[in-house]
Amino acid sequence: QVQLVESGGGLAQPGGSLRLSCAASGFTFSSYAMSWARQAPGKGLEWVSGIYSDGSDTYYADSVKGRFTISRDNAKNTLYLQMNSLKPEDTALYYCAKEGSYKVGYGMDYWGKGTLVTVSS
Repeated sequence: QVQLVESGGGLAQPGGSLRLSCAASGFTFSSYAMSWARQAPGKGLEWVSGIYSDGSDTYYADSVKGRFTISRDNAKNTLYLQMNSLKPEDTALYYCAKEGSYKVGYGMDYWGKGTLVTVSS
């Protein structure tokens, strides 16, 4: 069965960095686009970033553009999110999600359980 396991969350200071990872199994990772989404305390789910199955195209929400970088290693079945210049408003539970196509934006069909990122001094 499809499994997505996020890691790398934790406490960071404003202006700091964290790198999230998502280990995928149970499907052909290299055939599907992947995305990151987040949910801040008391708020709705927000899509953060997506990447094509082969890594050729990446997309970002305006709120993280220029600060976050999505990448993937298809040989390791792993998705990454490098988060720099963190802000308190980046505090959220971050989810890894499998897309239903090799392209981003065709719907996410499987989700991990999330990893918590807290940005605070």
